[in-house]
Amino acid sequence: MDLYICHNQKSVKLKFFKKYKILKISIIISVVLMAGGLATCSYTMKKAGEMYLDAENKTFDVIIVPGVPFEDENWSDVMRSRVYWSKYLYEKGITKNIIYTGSAVYSPYFEAEIMALYAQELGIPKAHIFTENQAEHSTENVYYSYKLAGLLGFETVALATDPFQAKMVKSFIHKELKNKITVIPIVYDSLRSLTPPMFDPKIDPSSAFDSSFISIMEREGFWKRLQGTRGKNLNRSLYDSKDQPEFSN
Repeated sequence: MDLYICHNQKSVKLKFFKKYKILKISIIISVVLMAGGLATCSYTMKKAGEMYLDAENKTFDVIIVPGVPFEDENWSDVMRSRVYWSKYLYEKGITKNIIYTGSAVYSPYFEAEIMALYAQELGIPKAHIFTENQAEHSTENVYYSYKLAGLLGFETVALATDPFQAKMVKSFIHKELKNKITVIPIVYDSLRSLTPPMFDPKIDPSSAFDSSFISIMEREGFWKRLQGTRGKNLNRSLYDSKDQPEFSN
């Protein structure tokens, strides 16, 4: 009896470890495939450079710069690179104006206002900075800012962001806006060679604080957020006139 129990326990353990090993291998494969998939969702450095060269000799009325959450009163590397890229394009004369876009989505700070504060600290004149505070997803960043640009009288518009996000919204720009927005992905080599080099300026974020903030995680379920990411929840009447909604300069 003891021998049978021992043998049976070994069989159970063996089956368990086989299943665990298969599960582990499956997870590894899934991660590898996901990583490969994500890699294809981002423009390569070469492609980003080529797209920048296509835009280098043009001058746009305005560029759109999507926001990211501002947490712990510090900007992230992603926000830093986007704001510095907008500064780079402004100083190169590739754009005359900048629209920073992003609501208070995951943290109680309007992303657009935070980026505008950093941009001013970096020397971009306030007269050429505009903010769009309604967008909660990348597709909304693009769509609402494009409509705001038209409301402000800007005709030529470009999107300036990191290569990953740039490629993620390219199909949306094609389908929804008929390629009326030029995409200029960040060329990181250009940022790394800046003189003086990038630094972290200090800002007072209190003016960008949303006292009525409720995280999107509490306001919307997963599927609703997914629809928003895909551009299915657009408020198409937004920025039809200067009466709605608020925007600042």
